[in-house]
Amino acid sequence: MRIQELAEHLNAALGEPLPGADGQKLLAPRPRKGWEPGIIPDDCRHASGLLLLCPIGDESGLILTVRHGDLPQHAGQVSLPGGAVEEGESIEQGALREAHEEVGVEPHAVRVLGQLSPLHIPVSRFVLHPVIGITDRRPVLFPQAGEVDRILETPLSLLIDRRSYAIERREFRGTRYEVPYVGVQGERVWGATAMILAEFLVLLGFPPDPWGPDARPS
Repeated sequence: MRIQELAEHLNAALGEPLPGADGQKLLAPRPRKGWEPGIIPDDCRHASGLLLLCPIGDESGLILTVRHGDLPQHAGQVSLPGGAVEEGESIEQGALREAHEEVGVEPHAVRVLGQLSPLHIPVSRFVLHPVIGITDRRPVLFPQAGEVDRILETPLSLLIDRRSYAIERREFRGTRYEVPYVGVQGERVWGATAMILAEFLVLLGFPPDPWGPDARPS
């Protein structure tokens, strides 16, 4: 799907009710402790992340980051460019500012299309607001030292390919978990980032299904 076609599709889809928790839970760990689908606790702090769409080669894709291994929260994990919303700024302003700080994308080059459903992240007590932005040209990107280890330019064709998904089985503090993920350039995208991508893919008409009969264990 070319970038202009993608923009037109999303503009139409964002005018309809969002998939919300029904989409998010397609890539949610089982169980996901502390998460009640569609419920946002009142005492959460607000963060925003930019789901940035842009041309990648001959197709469309999105930008993900690998967080630095020394960060106090979610170290080494794959995420959207983003962070806490500062006092006095909107959700969209926060997403654009953070994307500029983390990967160097210029805010004026991004056309904001809308937002996906907010997602409560129990471990950090944040509610993450995903903002969909699009740019007609592949941006010049560079990772912020000390915060971003790698930038992952991720083609949409990879995200809609069922072979990209698998389920990892983990045990933590006596509880066994099944954790769906999508493999991107040697990294595993799971947790909140995967749940946001799941709603986005449902919006595109390509719901991920790592739980089906062809589920691939890691």
